Amino acid sequence: MALLAAGVLGWVIYHYAYDHFAQAAAKEKPAKPVDINDVVKATVTALTLVGAVLAGLYAYRKQLLAEGDAHRADASQLADRYTTAAGQLGHDQAAVRLAGVYALARLADDWEEQRQVCIDVLCAYLRMPYEPDPTASGHKAGEREVRHTVIRVIRDHLQHSRDPLSWCTYSLDFTGAIFDGGDFSRSDFRGRVRFDGARFNRGTVSFYGARYNRGGTVSFNGAAFDGGTVTFKNTTLSGGTLTFDGAAFDGSTVTFEGTVFADGTVTFKNTALNGGTLTFERAVFDGGTLTFESTALNGGTVNFERAVFSRGRVIFKNTAFDVGWVAFERAVFDGGTLTFENTMFNGGTGTFERAVFSGGAVTFKSAMFRSGRLAFERATFEDGTLTFENTTFDGGTVTFKDATLSGGSITFNHTEFNGTIFDWGALSVPVGA
Repeated sequence: MALLAAGVLGWVIYHYAYDHFAQAAAKEKPAKPVDINDVVKATVTALTLVGAVLAGLYAYRKQLLAEGDAHRADASQLADRYTTAAGQLGHDQAAVRLAGVYALARLADDWEEQRQVCIDVLCAYLRMPYEPDPTASGHKAGEREVRHTVIRVIRDHLQHSRDPLSWCTYSLDFTGAIFDGGDFSRSDFRGRVRFDGARFNRGTVSFYGARYNRGGTVSFNGAAFDGGTVTFKNTTLSGGTLTFDGAAFDGSTVTFEGTVFADGTVTFKNTALNGGTLTFERAVFDGGTLTFESTALNGGTVNFERAVFSRGRVIFKNTAFDVGWVAFERAVFDGGTLTFENTMFNGGTGTFERAVFSGGAVTFKSAMFRSGRLAFERATFEDGTLTFENTTFDGGTVTFKDATLSGGSITFNHTEFNGTIFDWGALSVPVGA
């Protein structure tokens, strides 16, 4: 049939070519006969062109089929690798589980279409029940090393955001996982990362030097910090959101020492600090918002020692300080705002000793002092404002001993004094200040 079709096509082309040459020859004077050789050459050329086009189409279709077969073969091979790696993760021997971790990570690099699935499996492994105590009956030998290897593998894929194999924009779900250590240092968080309900109860979990960028969300909502250390030291928040809503701090040390808050939002809503330390020592607040809302401080320390406030906002709203210590010692306020709104001081200490107020605003709005101590000893007021607005002083002590007021203002607006002791000590107020 192909030969018959080619013959018919050749016959049609021959007649069209003959008519064309015949019309051309008739227009010449004197008229010339049709050169059959020219007609044959034109017919053969047209047939050759048609044949080349059909051959190209056939080769292209054949290539598509071959590529489809190769893609199906690759997909089948990748699926087999996935099944093997997943089976290794469920093995009784820790060495085999370690091999499964590396195999699944390599598979994620090779299989972009299912990379999120491979990541989900690694995260799910960390969410599985885990007994960190080696003396407990449910403890599995070598499991701690396997879990820490999973964390390292994930961290290694979060450190280079421009790498085509990077996992920075993918979702990570560690909901309810138990962490007894782990290293996420220098990770670049640009996607959705969940530590909701996770438990940090021993060891050190490090987010040292991590970056939180615009579009990224990292949540520790409902997490329990009841032992060990979680460090966010020298991290950079340049966008995105970091939340600790509903978290409980019962003994851990959580540190944001040296962190740069350039943009974005960090929230501690409905949190409870019953012990341990939450520190922002030497942090730089150059933008963004840090909010403590409906937080209960029943013990422990919130430390802003030597922090620098140049822009942005730090807000304590509907917060209760019953026991413990909130420290702004040697902090520098040259911009931005620090607000204590509807805050209740029932005990403990809030200290601004040796702090320097050279700009910005510190406001106690609708706060209530019933007991405890608020200290501005040896603080220096060069500019900016310290305002007590609609504040009630029913007890405790407020001291400005040895402070220097050379500029700015300390203002009491609509304030009630019912029993708080104010110790102005040797407050230095230059003439005209």
